[in-house]
Amino acid sequence: MTTKTNHKDQSGTACLAAAAAPYASHARWRAGEDGYTLVALLAVMAILALAMTAAAPSLRQQSQRMLEQEAIYRGQEVAEAIDQYRLLTLGKLPTSMDDLTKGVQVPGRINKVYLLRPSATRDPLTKSGEWKVVRATDREWREFQEGLQKYVGQVPITSLARAQYYIDKNLVTAFTGVIDVKQTEKGDCGEDTAPNGTGEFIGVTSRSRCSSVLTFYGIDRHDRWVFTPVFR
Repeated sequence: MTTKTNHKDQSGTACLAAAAAPYASHARWRAGEDGYTLVALLAVMAILALAMTAAAPSLRQQSQRMLEQEAIYRGQEVAEAIDQYRLLTLGKLPTSMDDLTKGVQVPGRINKVYLLRPSATRDPLTKSGEWKVVRATDREWREFQEGLQKYVGQVPITSLARAQYYIDKNLVTAFTGVIDVKQTEKGDCGEDTAPNGTGEFIGVTSRSRCSSVLTFYGIDRHDRWVFTPVFR
């Protein structure tokens, strides 16, 4: 009796094993498929990571290029406002950025003439957002004129003056011979924190000491760009 029972149990077990075999095979196949899927996913992620790493410098450069374009646009707005201030005040030059934003009272007119939108007073290339004003006696002005003369070659920069007024004020240097301007040294990307001081100014420059992606009259460093109405 016992022998028959064992024989039946063994037969039942064999049947169950036979029935389960296809499922076990399928499970092993699915496990293998999942393994290949994971490997493929990891490979795709690795490729994406490499692509992003390779693209990062280009993205940073593009971002800096856009900021520089905005800085040039705003700087030229400041330059135009300085020249308009000169015309409306009969030959005076501004002594602070406030002179350009608070408006000029013109004789015979009730309302002030506003020359510069507030956003243009902010330098997009620096954390502080403050332009550095440039005066005729500043090193930045001399270096900018030298760079401009090198950029235009044999053409005297006196011929580029916007108005005779600026020549009469001795704001344009008449260089003779060939200007030997040293290659602009690479910037350290610091920020100039010197105070603006007082007195009439003829332009603005960035406080950023970074090398630039764009060039402005051949100059490739932010703090060497001078936005001024002196030259056309």
